[in-house]
Amino acid sequence: MDNRAVAFWRRLDRPGHDSAMIEKVAHGWALTGFAAFSENGITGIRYRLELEPDFATRSACIEGFRDGEPFVADFRRDGAWFHNDEEVAGLDDLVHLDFGFTPATNLQQLCHARLEIGEEADIPAAWFDIGQRSLVRLPQHYRRLTEDRYHYDSPTASYSAVLELAPNRFVRVYPGLWEMGE
Repeated sequence: MDNRAVAFWRRLDRPGHDSAMIEKVAHGWALTGFAAFSENGITGIRYRLELEPDFATRSACIEGFRDGEPFVADFRRDGAWFHNDEEVAGLDDLVHLDFGFTPATNLQQLCHARLEIGEEADIPAAWFDIGQRSLVRLPQHYRRLTEDRYHYDSPTASYSAVLELAPNRFVRVYPGLWEMGE
């Protein structure tokens, strides 16, 4: 992966856009982005994830508004997961944070796993869905089909599809949900 990559998506299931950048920093990687969409009200979010050199999540912050109400959410992984300084039980074995409102957070999971064509792996993540406002376990299974395609299955989210990656390793097509734009 290059030292910096950017992406811009449009949402397919409702009005919305997202833009993200990952860049190499002194202590690993930083993934930053901005999402705006309409889902049970207007939502605008700025997010930042601090990642280890192997792409495991160290910490993250989200700030923005939803339906006219401001909010901030902080996350950190320090032996256990913490959400706004409250320990979240049962997630200690997870090394990735996945945000349900952006396709950007699949990138670090795939870079960390380094699957070869034909390989597959369960890559569960701590998942934050802006509509739920809680951190939960998200079972995920990836199978690498080709250089730029992965079969993805998330049984608890009732979603299964073939994800297409762009050359910069961000998801280019998330069928029915997101598509990378120019």
